[in-house]
Amino acid sequence: MHIYAFGSICRGEIDSNSDLDILVIGGEYPAQYDPAIYSVYSYERVRELWKEGNPFAWHLFLESRLLFASDGRDFLHSIDQPAPYKNYANDCEKFFSLFREARAALNTASRSIVFELSTIFLSIRNIATCFSLGVSNHPDFSRNSAIRMGSESVPLCDRVYRVLERARVLCTRGRGQEITSDELKAAQESLDAVYHWMNQLVERARAHERV
Repeated sequence: MHIYAFGSICRGEIDSNSDLDILVIGGEYPAQYDPAIYSVYSYERVRELWKEGNPFAWHLFLESRLLFASDGRDFLHSIDQPAPYKNYANDCEKFFSLFREARAALNTASRSIVFELSTIFLSIRNIATCFSLGVSNHPDFSRNSAIRMGSESVPLCDRVYRVLERARVLCTRGRGQEITSDELKAAQESLDAVYHWMNQLVERARAHERV
């Protein structure tokens, strides 16, 4: 069995909104570890992720830290680096589609405002991560990946970005200040610019894929 830490604690970015991400690898699927608490994988599944060039494989390869090894070796780094990430254009399109769905639902108030704002934050963060790994060759797996792209960062003011981030914490942890009507309005008014930013990332990813 092998146990790793990964995520913000390994990047030195842990704060009050961070999870402690733990990966457990063993046998088939180690039954004694609750998958609701830990990321639990079999050795076979990890090898499949490596062969696929899955973003999670690259995340683990670049940022994980070994905590325990029953055989005394670092399993993840014994299987070499993952295959190249090839599905970045499709993944960027997937998160662009998720953004469009959440934006439409937000405008019609058909579901939870917090849930839709949280989904928008997730889509912004994940499209930036996929783009950074697949196109820019500067992979960034942090929750702030979208505002760490230099001149290509998401065109949101800090206030609106933090509203979306707060909605994500509210949705996933159930804690934090509620979103006010003024904050909602400011977020909605910013989504046209986010739409065009995402569309440009998708177009660039498609062009890069054809090279």
